[in-house]
Amino acid sequence: MRRTIFRATAVVVFSIAAAAAGAYAQQPPADATPAIAKVDAPAGQASSPSLQQRYPRYIIQREDSLLLTFPVSTELNQTVTVQPDGFINLQVAGSLHVQGMTVPEVTQAIQQAYGHILHNPIINVDLADFQKPMFTVSGQVGKPGQYELRSDLTVAEALAVAGGMVMTSAKTQVYLFHRTSHDWYEVKRVNLKEILRGKKLDEDAMVQPGDMIYVPEKFITNFRKYVPYSATTGTFVQPN
Repeated sequence: MRRTIFRATAVVVFSIAAAAAGAYAQQPPADATPAIAKVDAPAGQASSPSLQQRYPRYIIQREDSLLLTFPVSTELNQTVTVQPDGFINLQVAGSLHVQGMTVPEVTQAIQQAYGHILHNPIINVDLADFQKPMFTVSGQVGKPGQYELRSDLTVAEALAVAGGMVMTSAKTQVYLFHRTSHDWYEVKRVNLKEILRGKKLDEDAMVQPGDMIYVPEKFITNFRKYVPYSATTGTFVQPN
């Protein structure tokens, strides 16, 4: 329904193709399952990804609709839509930036906004309409693009939805990008060839909303497990 939040993910995968042209020696990671991994981050960014929440709350996005109800002051009840700049307009309380917040955070911010008008305001905030979960598939697939995540899908199933892979050799290298925090992606390599043979089926990861699957044209022997969300060319491939 909305594609603006995925533009940055597309930049990541399409910019790394040129960086993958060289051959690099395989270097196994020091720790196979780190909770936090440090990488060389661009200037101005955090030096390491933060811990991923086990049950992350939905993040308010542009064009989401919020139902605001005031049990005591019902005349202030309203439904608001998050504008392209991330603001909502409140009755008699001005504008409030809510993009990037969770519903509990929005509730607290609205209570503060009405604090100078109402005494101890009681406000309920509900999502009336929100972004449908999506995932992106790019690279060497039949139908690259963005797809709605309507049910539980594994990486193999998601690739089938995207028309399958156009290069047989690519089956050994499929990359799943999963956003672990506001600033970082976790990158997981999936050997689809083994999975289709009935081996290592537990490695066929479940696709989550906002995930990106990338099938590279050229073989990549070494890559970074964590990359910044605003990644630039070369941050996915790990040179010697």
